[in-house]
Amino acid sequence: GQTRPDGSLTTFRMWKFRSMYKDADERLAELKEQNEIAGAMFKMKEDPRVTKIGRFIRKHSIDEFPQFLNVFLGQMSVVGPRPPLPNEVAEYTEYDLQRLAVKPGITGWWQVTDRNSTGFDGMVRRDLEYIAKRGIIADLKIVLLTVLEVFSGSDAY
Repeated sequence: GQTRPDGSLTTFRMWKFRSMYKDADERLAELKEQNEIAGAMFKMKEDPRVTKIGRFIRKHSIDEFPQFLNVFLGQMSVVGPRPPLPNEVAEYTEYDLQRLAVKPGITGWWQVTDRNSTGFDGMVRRDLEYIAKRGIIADLKIVLLTVLEVFSGSDAY
């Protein structure tokens, strides 16, 4: 979502190539205690819900490619904080909600710096750093670093 001028949040359907089995949402409850990241987000390096092909497309961020449709529709930017799920936002503190002050992006500062090596608090911190310093030069740097990471396939899951 994104914060509107009146402070309310918008929601939209974010497009992705499927990388998990169809019953992934139902299986999440049984995996919650194995979450490898603290905070309002779920991450697990060896997530059993991810298909074999899904591991490859996630490693190279191919699953994110359909989000260019969201950019075309004006719902997302190429660069910005990743859009959270509504159930994640429900757990946000006032501090965390600051990351929703700008249009969400396909890639961002967190993805090219810490990505999976930091927790939720680290992601929020990186997103707020980006929001404070955003501009064409910062965005170009993030896009370049993203391209390098996509081709290397490093640290993605």
